[in-house]
Amino acid sequence: MDNGIISLTYDGRVALSFRLAVPQSPDKVWKVITQREFLEAWFPADVEFDLTPGADLLFKVTPEQIKRYGLPADHATRGTVISVRPNHIFEYLWDAETLHWELVPDGTGGCWLTLTHTMEEEESAYAHAAGWHAGLEVVAAQLDGREVDWSPWDRADELAPQYQKSA
Repeated sequence: MDNGIISLTYDGRVALSFRLAVPQSPDKVWKVITQREFLEAWFPADVEFDLTPGADLLFKVTPEQIKRYGLPADHATRGTVISVRPNHIFEYLWDAETLHWELVPDGTGGCWLTLTHTMEEEESAYAHAAGWHAGLEVVAAQLDGREVDWSPWDRADELAPQYQKSA
């Protein structure tokens, strides 16, 4: 998988984008990025997505975040579903940040999966990059039917040096 790309948006915000070619159909990928049974292995929060535009979302900390970072067990942030086009677009706010997932058929039965995470601060993009990269590696493994016998948290720590801002 290629590294994420960090760029400025038209309104001065910062976008972190990943694009992944997957041999599976958009409907199969859709399940992995929206259904709790798959999300638990890689998504950086405990959330159950309501795939209804305007729906409120609650992002709770995971047991791993409590253990690794000392976050309080009752810590949570909120979000709102912006757009849902099943098997194509899923976009939502997570606190003040926007996550946009897009699936585009590639003409061979597979698709391109693109994640764009838009936020205010460039430093935040660098901080999130390794975690999303590691999570998307788990997504690819899930789609391929491979066992995930590694920790995406440990993998993010390994990837972090690739995402440090140059001086």
